[in-house]
Amino acid sequence: MLARETLPPAPLFFPPPPRSFRGRNRDLATLAATVRAHHPTRVALVGAGGSGKSTLASALGHRTRRFFRGGLAWFRVGAWDPGTLLEMLALRFGLEARGKALIPALRRHFSRLPGPSLVVLDNHEDDRSTATLLDTLRDEPVTWVITARRCLLAGVTVFPVAPPLVTLGGSPFPRIASLTRLLRWNPVALDLADALVADGIIDESGLGGWLRARGVDRVHAVAHEDDLPEVALLVAFAWSHLPPAAHRMLAVLAHMGGDHIDVDSLETLAKARGRKAESLARLVQLRLVQEPMAGRFTLHATVRHALEKRTAVDPNLFFEHYLALLEGDPSRLDLEQTHLFAAMDHAQASGDLETILRVQRLASALGAGVES
Repeated sequence: MLARETLPPAPLFFPPPPRSFRGRNRDLATLAATVRAHHPTRVALVGAGGSGKSTLASALGHRTRRFFRGGLAWFRVGAWDPGTLLEMLALRFGLEARGKALIPALRRHFSRLPGPSLVVLDNHEDDRSTATLLDTLRDEPVTWVITARRCLLAGVTVFPVAPPLVTLGGSPFPRIASLTRLLRWNPVALDLADALVADGIIDESGLGGWLRARGVDRVHAVAHEDDLPEVALLVAFAWSHLPPAAHRMLAVLAHMGGDHIDVDSLETLAKARGRKAESLARLVQLRLVQEPMAGRFTLHATVRHALEKRTAVDPNLFFEHYLALLEGDPSRLDLEQTHLFAAMDHAQASGDLETILRVQRLASALGAGVES
């Protein structure tokens, strides 16, 4: 465990220290020494889905927070284009500049901070967009940490991330030690399996038999790095032990466009009035959801993929909910900005002029700006 009490308060948008941190101390120490010694630098944490890249990046930020006096920042970047990435940075840092003024404004922002900064670009997908952003700001006093399933970027130090203890043959979860190899040391799968056994739904031997009977040890091609059969099977097992309201919550979390969602929005979109507390508590207990900020929830990418295949939600529900929310309370922009960008994407994809204009009016009123 990381010692929370010895650290200053975490920045609003940076994930809290990991709940548990098994088998990563050497990796963390190496990374911390690297970013301190070579700042400013660019590091890519590269590994398969569920290998622990984001957890390691979060732990790194908290371990080195005293060094980065200019602050920490966390962005889920996905496949956004360079202009959107610059807009996201400007919004987070409270800059009013837009368009061509964005880059000079960001440079001034970083140069005026009281010390070096650490910025994490989580879930990097578009090499060209990320390369453009990093090269544009390469001379600023910022250390950039990228998490990615693969990274084809020059000028970036690649740090391979393997599941903890895999090279030592150890088990990070003693309660389910016999399942470690079966689940290929995948941290997400092991965490889910450990939660199921700890809850008493099934014992270690029974879960292993259930997984083998459904082919978890078979070799076959997968769609992409987040398509992990071991995670999908454990999600399916947990799904069968959840109430309908929890199913609807998972569907909302799987299909939302933003980074994370608050409890009230989750309750509204999942139509879980009156069942919110017990359903959400069950999802937390079985470790199906993550809580990157207090009271706001999301899914790991591998869990999201498993749920996307078994659920469906009308994207217009998210669009209408978040536009109405921001139209009624513009002060929520800081928390809901990724939902605003998702609404922009949805509006452009719809091709409906009135929908596009509505988003543009809202973005203009919020000071966010939209490329027409």
